[in-house]
Amino acid sequence: MKFEVGDKVVVKHSNEDGVVKEIINDKMVLVEVRGVKFPVHSDQLSFPYFKMFTQQLQEKKPPKKYIDDVRKEKKAPKYQVAEGVWLLFFPVFNKDVFDDDVVESLKIYLVNQTSLGLKFHFWLRFKGEIEMELQNEVFALNDFYLMDIEFEQLNDNPSFDFEFSLLSEDKTKAEYFEASYKPKAKQVFKQVENIRLKGEAFFSSQLFEQYPNRQKQPEVEVESPWSLNKLSEAGFKVVNNKRVHGEPPPPTVLDLHIEKLTDNYAQMSAHEKLSLQLSVFEKYLDKAELHYLQHVFVIHGIGKGRLKEEIHELLKHRPSVKNFIQQYHPWYGNGATEIFLKH
Repeated sequence: MKFEVGDKVVVKHSNEDGVVKEIINDKMVLVEVRGVKFPVHSDQLSFPYFKMFTQQLQEKKPPKKYIDDVRKEKKAPKYQVAEGVWLLFFPVFNKDVFDDDVVESLKIYLVNQTSLGLKFHFWLRFKGEIEMELQNEVFALNDFYLMDIEFEQLNDNPSFDFEFSLLSEDKTKAEYFEASYKPKAKQVFKQVENIRLKGEAFFSSQLFEQYPNRQKQPEVEVESPWSLNKLSEAGFKVVNNKRVHGEPPPPTVLDLHIEKLTDNYAQMSAHEKLSLQLSVFEKYLDKAELHYLQHVFVIHGIGKGRLKEEIHELLKHRPSVKNFIQQYHPWYGNGATEIFLKH
């Protein structure tokens, strides 16, 4: 018998504290718990030391934290720039013959300090000629190393051209967005001197602050029946827009990105893609003329410029085209041409 009268014990099945009052036989004892005495098999009792030990551990053990209780801290940006998408330039210094620090090259990073993951198509041009082309992705709150360029190459009129789209489809956002940065050698030299004085590692240029929302297509203004009748009475030939080929007027914006025209573009050669794009463009112009649209936009992208050149050449010889211009547009960047039609 391991227990004696007066021993403090714990009843295992109820985890209650008690005291041994009497030894009944070698297998049973009389225990008192909260003033009540009852017989208990000795193998159903234990000494209180283990209970006391586990209680102490529970007191020292910190309370459990569940996922919802954990404080979610915003990921600290690697580079201290404001919200938006940026180009970062890190000067790489070397010593000249006079032991002075001179900028040898620039390391260039694309930094996405937004909540949206982006796909991008990048072109580096010198004097209008493509030097480098790259397609990749940059995740939200992340950066991507683009390249190094020699500092002397800034004298060759470099242009950093981008076409962005979303990694995850969002119907409220624009399908494509274009941005460019064209640094000047004198301007970059001043920025390098400025960061040297401040003891900073890089200078930056913002490509855009927020990825743009999808724009609603402007509605085509239709002449009232009264004005059409007046023109007809005056001897002019009048065609009602709603009755041309039984079709509504085409949209005022045509997107010629190949993935918008066919699902099988991966199997097509460059020549086949270009032929399809030009065919779609000519049919679109035919409809625009039939419906008397005043002006339209055609999105051809930046790319290597072949599609744009072909479109511009076609427009020069199109009798219905009054004029056309390609300049930066807040919706389409540098990748679209605005066309004005004669009537």
